[in-house]
Amino acid sequence: MSAQPSVKVALAQINATVGDLAGNGARIVEAARLAYEQGARLVLTPELGLCGYPPEDLLLRPAFMQACAAALADCARALADLPGLFVVVGHPHQFGDRGDVRSNSVSVPQRYNAASVIREGKVITTYCKRELPNYQVFDERRYFASGRDAGQGALVFDVQGLQFGVVICEDA
Repeated sequence: MSAQPSVKVALAQINATVGDLAGNGARIVEAARLAYEQGARLVLTPELGLCGYPPEDLLLRPAFMQACAAALADCARALADLPGLFVVVGHPHQFGDRGDVRSNSVSVPQRYNAASVIREGKVITTYCKRELPNYQVFDERRYFASGRDAGQGALVFDVQGLQFGVVICEDA
């Protein structure tokens, strides 16, 4: 009988600072490298770990959203030399062709609370959060569209023969 496949999974519990893309990105890369050295092949980061939570009105600034996309690409490049490592990074995301939404009279492209899977220097897929909380301290519908609006379903990917799915917060 052959052994069941297994994967060591690491949780990168970084202390993200809202708006500090360079610092948060560096913490993600450092945590992923340490986890890889310790045998992990899948590293998970917090919801919106790249930009810090909650980013609130920073999301309304086009330059901030562009910087988030650049920071995600920087993380991917910084991890390109670690073969077989998958890193799930939480970040805000926008599709350029998904239409605009209005927030307090500001028109901006639709934004999503997302998690992207990085492997060998590339973002291989992105999942957009579907269930947006809007109670007590949460005001996510003000800033994000649901992943349903992006036409997305489940995201499943394979690591060493095992399948993993991505969900964010209340999607579970």
